[in-house]
Amino acid sequence: MKLLSDALVSNDDFFVEQVHLTAIVFDNTDDVTVWATTFRNDEPHFFHLGLPFHDLDTLLRVAGDRAEALAEEVADALATTEQWPCLLEYTSAEAPPIALPSVALKLAVTYPADEDLEDDDPQPHNIFYLEGIYAHLNG
Repeated sequence: MKLLSDALVSNDDFFVEQVHLTAIVFDNTDDVTVWATTFRNDEPHFFHLGLPFHDLDTLLRVAGDRAEALAEEVADALATTEQWPCLLEYTSAEAPPIALPSVALKLAVTYPADEDLEDDDPQPHNIFYLEGIYAHLNG
């Protein structure tokens, strides 16, 4: 599997579809990092997605028939965790990756924070920020 950041041809915000969530990491009670996969040029790519907690709630609501169970898992994890970060994995037959059907995510590229970079065009991080969640409308 390739890194999504290695497949970028521009630094503009962009859309991904066919997203599957493989892990949810609660960094604290407000911030979340999602580990996910998508396809670019018919090849699987892996990326991290940083987002506020309320956007995770929106993503889980569009997770099809798993939405209600996932919301309960997240609530239980937040209520019982004693250590941060808290990790929920979805990589097994019992807990398969979470498909986000009929959804496109608009992602923003992030870059290293080091301001003393010698290169004018630094390689983007493989963590992105969520700019928007869009649903496909069948009409």
